Amino acid sequence: MANKIIVRSVLEDLLAQIPRLRSQLYFKTSLTALSHAMEDQVLASADTPIIIACFQRERFYRQEAHRYQRIASKSDQVYVLAAPETEFTNCSGDYETIAFDPQDALSQEWHLVVLSPNYSTCLICREVRRSPTATRPDVLPPLDQARRFEGIWTFDREVTATAATMLLQRIQEYRPELCQKVSTALSMVAQFRSREGCSGDPAPFADRLVTYLQAGQYKQIKAYRQIAIQERKERLTNAMTTTIRNSLNPAEILTQAVAELGTVLESDRCLIYRCRSTDSRVRIEYEYTTAGTPSLRHQYWPVAEHPYTQQALAHQQAVQVDDLRADPRWQHPEEAKYFKPLETAAVQALLLAPVLYQGRLLGMVELHRTTPVPWHDMDAELVAAIAIQVGVALIQAEAYADLEELNAQLEALDRTRSNLIAITGHELRTPLSTIQICLESLASEPDMDPELRQVMLSTALADAERMRKLIQDFLTLSQLESGRVQWRPEPLPIQELVDLALSSLRTPKEQLPSIHATLPQELPLVRADGEWLVEVLSKLLDNACKFTEQSGQVSIVATPRQDGLLEVTIADTGRGIEPDRLETIFDRFYQEEGALRRSAGGTGLGLAICRQIITNLGGQIWAESAGRDRGSEFHFTIPLADPL
Repeated sequence: MANKIIVRSVLEDLLAQIPRLRSQLYFKTSLTALSHAMEDQVLASADTPIIIACFQRERFYRQEAHRYQRIASKSDQVYVLAAPETEFTNCSGDYETIAFDPQDALSQEWHLVVLSPNYSTCLICREVRRSPTATRPDVLPPLDQARRFEGIWTFDREVTATAATMLLQRIQEYRPELCQKVSTALSMVAQFRSREGCSGDPAPFADRLVTYLQAGQYKQIKAYRQIAIQERKERLTNAMTTTIRNSLNPAEILTQAVAELGTVLESDRCLIYRCRSTDSRVRIEYEYTTAGTPSLRHQYWPVAEHPYTQQALAHQQAVQVDDLRADPRWQHPEEAKYFKPLETAAVQALLLAPVLYQGRLLGMVELHRTTPVPWHDMDAELVAAIAIQVGVALIQAEAYADLEELNAQLEALDRTRSNLIAITGHELRTPLSTIQICLESLASEPDMDPELRQVMLSTALADAERMRKLIQDFLTLSQLESGRVQWRPEPLPIQELVDLALSSLRTPKEQLPSIHATLPQELPLVRADGEWLVEVLSKLLDNACKFTEQSGQVSIVATPRQDGLLEVTIADTGRGIEPDRLETIFDRFYQEEGALRRSAGGTGLGLAICRQIITNLGGQIWAESAGRDRGSEFHFTIPLADPL
């Protein structure tokens, strides 16, 4: 390489020599298209031209090196200039390479000069320097395709010959050993300069230029499409994030999600439903549909037999189907039945993504089209991203619901503790005080009248029995709730169980209201543990009698049902229950009048025990009442030994 550094700009020298030229602005994409079109014209022509190319730096040259090997087969006057970065050196091979100093103005210029007897083209450009902010570390550099150049592009022979002369002189300065070859080239330039007109075929140039510009336009459209998809994805994600931030209500979140997703992806129907991997079908609650598309809301939708659900779960990713009828399984007799729900719903194109959290299935997102319109390549990715957002929303909502439930349980536990202290304190202290007084009186007065002595003993025994039953209720509920009870179900007649319960009533018969048992003799047997079912009947009858005046009535009715259960109803004409308390009365330690101001004794455990027993026997228990002083009805069901 020459010791002298050349810093002159070819573009500036050219504009100075030919004042009529006016510099224009070009983007890199335009220059690339022009350069390739000029090179293709060389390859398609039969002429032997002079070709001089300046690539600024070696890395730009390496992208086109293979093309210049082909171009070199058309002429021995091919010169390639670049500032070396790794391996680029002065070399004479298929063509001449000239490594100029990186400080040379050529390192900022892009040149391609083609001069032949029948055609000429010239591209002389200099890169526009970036603004100072482009070098700041906090500002991203511009895209390569946005690089800008100022310069000249022309078919003019005089301009082309002048530019070729300047570049050949520059080459001779860098590589003096090419003096003879460059002199030959300069002679050719002088000869070609005097030629008039252009008889070369411009078709290769024009075809290549149009092709490259069309390819650039396609890339631009594709880039815009990708930007639009990304914008849709970000908008949907942001909308979901905002909804999740503003609400922990799953219904509100899922309603927003189906509407946004269905609209953006231009689907005819969008479904989001919660399900588990063990579900066979689910009820659709959240749906978006366009006008004319049949709705699936409140209908049952397959999960286990859905033809694409298992595929989505197996790969844990979205499944995209552009035309369901192209699926070979559609025509297979054994598998066609699984497509029936999709066919009934008029689905022809489908996009489905599972809603997962740590591998656990929470639900599914489905988009339907009623015509086989293909989905975009990025639609599946967008749906998968929204499915992740839906999963996060559902987990957060579940966590919030669990927290609320836990708080409610803690509050209930605290109330239970308070009630337990109050009730046990009252229910135990009262009989203990009575027993203590009776025993002290018997001990201190040995000459007490026999009749009074008997009254004292009877009172003490009655209160001792009351304490025993209180403690027994605590132990019974504890056993039931801990699951330590051994159940022994067997076929039993309900009449016999009712009779046993009536005989165990603690209230003296003369103080009881009128009790009527309406039980048909042909009632089928029930399957139950007799001891525990008698306990339920006894407690319900005891409650009915306790809160019903002596002049009132208590009735017992049993009716077999078509679902294989026997429904037993114990109704009274007593105090009644407020409608908003019909469920609360089954809570432990519940006392409608309060723990310390009751007109009737009791621990508030009786109905809680009844619910535990009936639930374990496979039935249900509930209460009905029209309100205060309008009586009440307690219903429970028990399985029949031989269902109807």
